[in-house]
Amino acid sequence: MNRLYVGWVERAGCKDYSLQPARNPSINGKIVVNYRRLYVKGGTYFFTVVTQKRRPIFAEEINTKILRSAFKAVMDRKPFQVESIVVLPDHIHCIWTLPRDDHDFSERWKGIKYRFSLNYKSSFAPSDSMKKKKEKGLWQRRFWEHLIRDQDDFNRHIDYIHYNPVKHKLARKALDWPHSSFKRFMMKGIYEKNWGSTLPSDIKGMELG
Repeated sequence: MNRLYVGWVERAGCKDYSLQPARNPSINGKIVVNYRRLYVKGGTYFFTVVTQKRRPIFAEEINTKILRSAFKAVMDRKPFQVESIVVLPDHIHCIWTLPRDDHDFSERWKGIKYRFSLNYKSSFAPSDSMKKKKEKGLWQRRFWEHLIRDQDDFNRHIDYIHYNPVKHKLARKALDWPHSSFKRFMMKGIYEKNWGSTLPSDIKGMELG
């Protein structure tokens, strides 16, 4: 199996690290969390984005199509490369690489969530707080990001993404889950067809949602 995945090694090498406060760090003027996101021009990032209250929004096929359209619309306006992705009923894992002159992944996620919400007719009643913020209650406000550091880090997170449906007992092996990039990697000869039927050793102990 070819473990030197295309993606990270082709785009690595950017040194412009920018440590900035996360967006929207307060509620009603009160600081509720004090953390910073690491913004790197041309960076490659792993993300976990979760639905509000872990609602299984993406269990319905139509909603995965709406999500795909939202990604495409944002990528047309603010390009980025999706290296790998999996969409589970209540969360998304993916790896992006940003353009070499751009570090703003937060604005892109904001656009994706907004465009998805425009086309999704919610059956869930939003809270008063969500109504004030004009939110539909589809997404958790925060998301997890991790800056990919090297090729091994890239490979491990790719494996984590593709094994995730098996981890959550939604599939017996990675190929069985339709909403992921696994098949694309398999067609390139990076994975075998039965990969993921057992836990890969390189991701033991990883818990990223």
